[in-house]
Amino acid sequence: MRSLPSIVAQLACAALVVLSALGAPAPAPAAEQPPSTFGPDAPELAPLGPYAVGFETVTLTQHAQVDVLAYNATTHQAPKRDRQLLVDVWYPARAQPGSARAVYSAAFPSEPPAPPAHFTVPGIAVRGAPFTGGPYPLVIVSHGYSNAPAAMSWLTENLASKGYVVAAIRHEDPPITDTAKFIGPVLRRPLDIAFVTSTLQQTLVAKHWIDPRRTALIGYSMGGYGVLTAAGAELDPHGQLAKWVPGGLLLPYCRGGALQSTVRVAHLRAVVAISPAGGPPWSAWGAHGLAGIRTPLFLINGNRDATVGYETAGLLVFNQAIHAPRYLLTLEEAGHNIGLDPAPAQMRSSLWNLGWFQDPVWDSARVNAINAHFITAFLNFYVKGEESYASYLDVPVVNAEQGAWPNDKEPYAAYSPGTGDITVWKGFQRSFAVGLQLQRAGGAGP
Repeated sequence: MRSLPSIVAQLACAALVVLSALGAPAPAPAAEQPPSTFGPDAPELAPLGPYAVGFETVTLTQHAQVDVLAYNATTHQAPKRDRQLLVDVWYPARAQPGSARAVYSAAFPSEPPAPPAHFTVPGIAVRGAPFTGGPYPLVIVSHGYSNAPAAMSWLTENLASKGYVVAAIRHEDPPITDTAKFIGPVLRRPLDIAFVTSTLQQTLVAKHWIDPRRTALIGYSMGGYGVLTAAGAELDPHGQLAKWVPGGLLLPYCRGGALQSTVRVAHLRAVVAISPAGGPPWSAWGAHGLAGIRTPLFLINGNRDATVGYETAGLLVFNQAIHAPRYLLTLEEAGHNIGLDPAPAQMRSSLWNLGWFQDPVWDSARVNAINAHFITAFLNFYVKGEESYASYLDVPVVNAEQGAWPNDKEPYAAYSPGTGDITVWKGFQRSFAVGLQLQRAGGAGP
């Protein structure tokens, strides 16, 4: 079994992508577009929905939480402290013509010994815009290790425009370059997700913003580990992950533990995990823990993921979550970095900083558009119960490039209806349904 530092180094390789000359991105445009808007090659369900988007940040406090990073190996104790979490919330809003649009900011760890790299991302949301309509489903988003919600606006703004209240947690991870602090996110990720979800289910329903019975979770990388655990994947008390967390502090949340139920999210309708961590060599759930998930799953993974793997990540979850209706979207030749916005201009001068965002093969905006298309179909079907979206998930061929479109008289940009003798995936253009596989198992239906 590999050591803990080597596993953290494996995670950190997400920031060390070696880009080939063919796959290297073009220089940043003079005026960057909001990542939640997509180009003409986007599948049918990717573009923004009918709602304007509002934005606010709330602070939630979870009292008397064990500080695992302050664990004392001599006394075998860890102090308890109040944990404050900032949560960014996007929601359907009344249009505010002429109002300033949000500009999000964050910082990611740079290659040591350089200081953190700060960046900004332009948005479409208006901070404090008046809420409209509702109640809507609630979507909780959990970012990757040392990431931030600011780098996932492609998803958060996009879903809010389609009638979801989207809450993205700022987990405030320690730097991924400090391998000794890896145990912090391991312990906190599912706890943060369960706490924030439960709290917002109560506070936002009181404001008539959400229907708490229609809740979904979305996680990327470390966030994928968190949402799968919060969805019912049972942590293995004898697994490697439980051994890495000192003092047995993870054990109460593992299978059979006294606090196991506290990391479960209630009223859960759907879960999306992008490049999920947690498989071997972490072995977070053991051989049977993923069978505890009964909520519909949509998994997204590159089959060249050198950080969490493919057979040990998305494919593993797909094969072992046997009691859940589930889908696995595979991006052929893609690596780990398929969950964040296109690289902001400030992150393009260093390969390390660019590596947080850019896949060596796939264009980030293209990946985001494909992911947004399928996440929209999945949530609309399983969370909103809109049956017409099932046809976007029930693809006629597993390998997209095997789809046929005999009638070549249709406009070049026409979307496939996915019916009759047209087996190009529904919602994709004839020439742009390539490099993808979509597998399905288990039952269907909201």
